[in-house]
Amino acid sequence: MTGDRKAALVTGGAHGIGRAVAGRLAEAGYGVAVVDMDAEAGEKVAGEIGRGSRGDAIFIRADVAIEADVVAAVEAAARRFGGLNLLVNNAGVNCRRPLAELSLDDWQRVIGTNLTGVFLFSKHAAAALKAARGAIVNVASTRALMSEADTEAYAASKGGIVALSHALAVSLGPEVRVNCVSPGWIDVSATRPGGQIPLSAEDHAQHPAGRVGSPEDVADAVLYLAGAGFVTGANLVIDGGMTRKMIYV
Repeated sequence: MTGDRKAALVTGGAHGIGRAVAGRLAEAGYGVAVVDMDAEAGEKVAGEIGRGSRGDAIFIRADVAIEADVVAAVEAAARRFGGLNLLVNNAGVNCRRPLAELSLDDWQRVIGTNLTGVFLFSKHAAAALKAARGAIVNVASTRALMSEADTEAYAASKGGIVALSHALAVSLGPEVRVNCVSPGWIDVSATRPGGQIPLSAEDHAQHPAGRVGSPEDVADAVLYLAGAGFVTGANLVIDGGMTRKMIYV
C-alpha cells in the first residue's frame, strides 16, 4: 500500500452492487481493483473512480471461476497498490429454471461463479490479507434464508457463501476477519442497459423499512464490515426487514 492508503479488490465491480461498493470504497480512501468479465463497463468504472479526488483504481478482466485468472488478478492488484487490505467477493450470476430443466452445466456455472469464485479469491488473497491484517466481505443473499420457486442453483450458492464465510473466519483469524452481507431486494436496474425500472408503491410497501433497497445500502454495509474490528463470522442481512415480516393470505 502506498502511504496510508488501503487497497481493495472487488469482484463483479462493473455493475450493480459491485459498482456501488467500488465507488464507496474509493470515496473512503481505498485504492480499488475492479474485477469483472465486462471489460467495457469495468474500464468505465475504474476510470470514473480514478478521476478527480475519488481515488485510484484499475480494471482487471478475470473469470472468477478460473483459478489462473484469480491468481493473476490478485497479483496484479497487490502489485499496483503494494498490498491488499480488503477483498469483496461480489461476482454472481443467476439461472432461474424449473428443476426438471436445470442442466448440470447450468448448475455448475452458477456454483462456479457464485461460490467457487469466493473460495478461489479468498484462498489466493489470504497471504496478502494476512500481511495487512485485512478483511474479506462476501456478498451472499437472503436467498440463503428463503426462496422463490426455480432458484435451486442460486439459493445453494448463496447458502454456501454464508457457511464458507464463517468457516473462513475461523481458519483465517485472527489476522483476517471474514464476514458476509445478505442483500434482499436491491434495485440495480439503473446500472444496466435500458435504465431504471419503475417500482410500484406495493413494491416498496412490502418492506418494513418502507422502500426497496439500493446498491448504496449494501455498499455502506460493506464499508462498515471492512473496518469493524470486533466483527467476524457474521452474516449481515440487508433487506429492509422483509425476511422478518410474517405474511398471511
